Order: sequence, then structure tokens, then C-alpha cells
Amino acid sequence: MEDRLKNLKKVMDKRTFTDLNFTDRHQKAIRKEINQLEVSDDEILLAILQLLVQEKTGHELTGLLRGRGIQKYENNEGFLYTLLHRLEQSGCIETNWDESGAKYYRLKDKGRKLLNKVEQKRTKRRFVFKELFEG
Repeated sequence: MEDRLKNLKKVMDKRTFTDLNFTDRHQKAIRKEINQLEVSDDEILLAILQLLVQEKTGHELTGLLRGRGIQKYENNEGFLYTLLHRLEQSGCIETNWDESGAKYYRLKDKGRKLLNKVEQKRTKRRFVFKELFEG
């Protein structure tokens, strides 16, 4: 964190937040709300495409998405498998099965092109926000 932000935080801690007390229950409720914030579909698609640069099972993919804070599929993994099926039908990913019966997903060339396109779109958005806040 930049020094100016650290200093601002220190000042706010001393003056603004001195009378605020949060119970453990309230803190957990706030964390739950933050975790349930909707992640944009572009961000989810980007995460899936980035993870499928190397071959993964659906189960591995779910765990890695959870690790990135994406919990949209947490209690309904059918959404993830529907998206994977659509990506497969569109020619962006390919699947294969191993001897144990596990299904693996991996990007094809079309998926790599889509990944590059989504990453460029994200970079442009960051550039716009950077100019907006620094300008």
C-alpha cells in the first residue's frame, strides 16, 4: 500500500472509526456479503480460460475457482459444467477421459484466441480506470 494511503488509514483509524465496534457475528455477516458479491461473467470466463491453459478436471477447476474467490458455482456446479459444455461445443476447449474415467478439459487454439481477447478487454478497462483515478 502506498504511503499516502497508509497515512490516510492511520488518520481514519484515529478519528473516524474510534467509536465503531463490530461483534464477531457482524464481522462474519459482512465477510459473507463481500464473498457473495457477483463476479462478472467476463471475470469468470477469464478465470476458467486461464486455468484451462493446462489440463484440469471439473473438480480441480471448481477448487481453483474457489481459491480465486469465485463462489458462483459453490452449491450448484451444474452451472460450471454447462459453461464447460458450451465452451466445448463452440470449439474453445477439448475434453478427454483418462483410464480412471476422469474427464479432463483443455484449451484449444480457438480458446487461446478467446483468452487473449478477454485479457485485452480487461487490460483496456484497467487503463481507463487508471487514467480516471490518476488524471
